[in-house]
Amino acid sequence: MAWKWYDSKVIEIREMTPTVKQFFLEVDEVADFDFFAGQFITLDLPISEKRLKRWRSYSIANHPNGTNIIELCIVHLDDGAGTTYLFNDVVVGSDIRFKGPSGAFYLPEKIDKDLVMICTGTGVAPFRSMINDILVKQKAFQSIHLIFGARYEKDILYREELENIERENQNFTYDITLSRDEKWLGYKGYVHQVYMEKDYSEDTKFYLCGWSQMIDEAVENLLIKKKIDKKNIIYELYG
Repeated sequence: MAWKWYDSKVIEIREMTPTVKQFFLEVDEVADFDFFAGQFITLDLPISEKRLKRWRSYSIANHPNGTNIIELCIVHLDDGAGTTYLFNDVVVGSDIRFKGPSGAFYLPEKIDKDLVMICTGTGVAPFRSMINDILVKQKAFQSIHLIFGARYEKDILYREELENIERENQNFTYDITLSRDEKWLGYKGYVHQVYMEKDYSEDTKFYLCGWSQMIDEAVENLLIKKKIDKKNIIYELYG
């Protein structure tokens, strides 16, 4: 799927947590913005005169739904010029130019393997897109285990939605682990403990999305400790 440049307008902004917002973009002169669930777009933000310093990429958080509306789930970075602009200057009605869709982080057309999706923070965005795409289009799948990591309970993204999906789909399981919340009654610590204690079939596919430190440790654990074939480990780095 080839990318090109588009113009869009911000039609809604929602605060998800103190540091994360949803941005809804309406693409100009497009009836159906088509993409593969899991892909990203690259915004061209007016934060530098140099082209490459203006570009910021974010996964599309909604599934392809036959509309020209795109949802982004973005965390504010203290030292990030891009997110500072998005959080402080962008309002409903703001124009945003972007290119896309881009990336090969998406599921095959035929899903015939068990899937484990491991993410931290806004790394859940492409997985939310994939999961909803599967369910809405009633695609056949074996099983999905989503593992989400954050610091505190207030940082859990799309919690109610994903818990509802778990209740309604016996082949979907959802685990949350929090690294700094002493009052949390579930998994405490990082995502690695969750998948390390589970037994998966040898041809299970592992999809990882988050910051590089988490990805590096997970890949090492899966390859060396769990003896997962490298062809079954797919990841998207967030920095």
